[in-house]
Amino acid sequence: MVIDLRSDTVTRPTSSMRDAMGSAELGDDVFGDDPTVTRLEELAAGMLGKEAGMFVPSGTQSNLCALLTHCGRGDEYLVGQTAHAYLFEGGGGAVLGSVQPQPLEQEADGTLDFEKLAALVKPDDFHYARSRLLCLENTTWGKVLPLEYLETVRPFAEKYGLSLHLDGARIFNAAVVSGVPASKVAAPFDSVSLCLSKGLGAPVGSVLVASEDFIKEGKRFRKMLGGGMRQSGLLAAAGIYALENHVERLAEDHANARTLAEGLAEIPGVTVDPVQTNMVFVDVCGDTIHLAERMEASGVLMAGYTGKKIRLVTHLDISAKNIEKVLCEFREALS
Repeated sequence: MVIDLRSDTVTRPTSSMRDAMGSAELGDDVFGDDPTVTRLEELAAGMLGKEAGMFVPSGTQSNLCALLTHCGRGDEYLVGQTAHAYLFEGGGGAVLGSVQPQPLEQEADGTLDFEKLAALVKPDDFHYARSRLLCLENTTWGKVLPLEYLETVRPFAEKYGLSLHLDGARIFNAAVVSGVPASKVAAPFDSVSLCLSKGLGAPVGSVLVASEDFIKEGKRFRKMLGGGMRQSGLLAAAGIYALENHVERLAEDHANARTLAEGLAEIPGVTVDPVQTNMVFVDVCGDTIHLAERMEASGVLMAGYTGKKIRLVTHLDISAKNIEKVLCEFREALS
């Protein structure tokens, strides 16, 4: 049996989710008449407190549609230096929208410092790109943005004339940890992207939620980007099942991550970052590439081992018993 800790994107649909997919009522979503897609979009928008939603194949496309809707050619968006939308999405905004990113190093808690951000907002002068958008991420590298920080985001954006987008791929992880509805986490933002295929366990898809007018414009970009799907209710049904059944259980992933972190921290030579959600970041002494190969031979997959840093991600296919085996394999490999 393989225990796959590379990412929470590796989950497989549960049998109940497959049943929901198999019985989904279908139409043609490009024509706007797939009822299951419509239901997913309304469900996601309602859970995040927004007017409308748009189902897309991936989080990358969701963020890109948002970016292209918020910004025009020659505009810029402010974003974290290690945010997914800046670092891991192929520079799509710049390539496809001529939108300039203005990255800023994130603070230790994952936030962006408002004083530093203010210094990067461009003056109203034709020499500069126009600062249009502030893009935040929650969770970011497993960290949850504090609720008190989120309460100050909207006043800052309004002061500097910025729109707000949240890459909320794991927004429900953030909500579970914060003990609040996801709508409270999403409240300050004009648009929010949520991913269905990470901890929620759907096989594919994300939803962009915002106002009705914003989503209407966003659908133009979805079409340009090839994201208009046909009988996509098959996929949307999995997303509906995930939203209705897999949100509260994210707490199990967080508990398993804490157990894993605590066990690893007891191994000599291992340092573990504080754990908030389902991601465990580990520093080990020695050759991490060799360690990864040895762990893989034992049936444990992991990723992110650049230098000495390893990332281990728990998800719905990882049980407490799996965590015990992973800890045993680590102890043996590092002994």
